[in-house]
Amino acid sequence: MTQARPFRSVLYIPASNARAMDKARTLAADAIIFDLEDAVAPAEKPGARDLLRAALAQDYGGRARIVRINGLDTEWWRDDAAMLAAAADAVLVPKVSRPQDLDEVAALTGDAPLWAMMETALGMLNAAAIAAHPRLAGMVMGTNDLAKELGSRNRPDRLAMQAGLGLCLLAARAHGRVIVDGVFNAFKDQDGLRAECEQGRDMGFDGKTLIHPAQLDIANAAFAPSDAEVDLARRQIDAYDAAIAEGKAVAVVDGRIVENLHVETARRTLDKAAAIAAMNG
Repeated sequence: MTQARPFRSVLYIPASNARAMDKARTLAADAIIFDLEDAVAPAEKPGARDLLRAALAQDYGGRARIVRINGLDTEWWRDDAAMLAAAADAVLVPKVSRPQDLDEVAALTGDAPLWAMMETALGMLNAAAIAAHPRLAGMVMGTNDLAKELGSRNRPDRLAMQAGLGLCLLAARAHGRVIVDGVFNAFKDQDGLRAECEQGRDMGFDGKTLIHPAQLDIANAAFAPSDAEVDLARRQIDAYDAAIAEGKAVAVVDGRIVENLHVETARRTLDKAAAIAAMNG
């Protein structure tokens, strides 16, 4: 999977809930995380694995299908990885604190891309090494577990999260990985969700993990280029191309200088808009 594929909304679905997994095939989510870890009680884990294997045989359209296996300190993760990796688009590894954690999973998952849950203090400090792992395709911020480990308080500005979010974002961008923001727990608080999505978007995240279908529309809107952004991107590209044709190195659009770096950003904006349109179409 590449960043050309949209990951605006990444919805967690319990792998023990067959009805929810079936409904997910119709939801406006860019990606689904089928969760075998926190959302499934210990006694239900083997049965959930069987339910998920059947679900992954169904058509989920353009939605990325990501399986979150159980933690490497449990008895279940090896069977999760060995039995489901080939059927999924990626395997999400919980609590990745060092690149060697990914090595353990990679030994069982063939060519399946790996994603890393970034949710420990050690993981934050090792983010660059984790992002550099050759099998890694994406990173997911686990802000709830990180807050628990830090002993931090919940604030609307997520002050305590900023160091970890920034380290992981830098690492992901340095190595060309997808990275999605953590969940917003108050799923009925639409204004709070919108504000946190906008914060994550403005920081540079590709999208947001979600815990309820009611959060999808807000995340999809926040992480998609707006009509104004698409229009500006097109005008920047046109103006720059015209300037180059005239032997100039820069253009001016809306009173602002447009250089090659701005054009690269504009092209990414149009590529993202096109990918979203293709998925919606």
